Amino acid sequence: MFAIVRTGGKQYRVAAGDKIAVEKIDGEAGDTVSLGDILLAGDGGEVKSADGLVVSAEIIAQTRGEKVIVFKKRRRHNYRRRNGHRQSLTLLRILAVGDAKKAAPKKEAAPKAEAAPAAEAKAAPAEKKEAAPKKAAAPKTEAAAEAPAKKPAAKKAAPKKDA
Repeated sequence: MFAIVRTGGKQYRVAAGDKIAVEKIDGEAGDTVSLGDILLAGDGGEVKSADGLVVSAEIIAQTRGEKVIVFKKRRRHNYRRRNGHRQSLTLLRILAVGDAKKAAPKKEAAPKAEAAPAAEAKAAPAEKKEAAPKKAAAPKTEAAAEAPAKKPAAKKAAPKKDA
């Protein structure tokens, strides 16, 4: 059975066992994700209803694509710009194409539970910074207080008009 799935603004034809590279999806290597935006499904030569179908996939790795050079030039204007870009990608292995009931459940992210204590640890140093007394401003010396004020800039002479 195959399906056409939309993810990251692109469409992919997938079947069980396929490996595809898609735009970055959150998750770690080994996590299971479900791709729910199915446009079309089929088995052999016949088209089936895509309602209620889910594609489950396993994240193989988070990687980056090849570098693409973006070069801009405007003739006769001494204008040249060169930039590079590497797209973040996720490598997926398709586990199954089937009903939402039969598809493998999405793994719960364990780091979320660990993220709460980390957030508390970050909040504690912020409180210490607020509790620290502020230093008093340095007193001005007499020489700085008695320094003469700057003179205003001289006025420029207005251009003369010839009659």
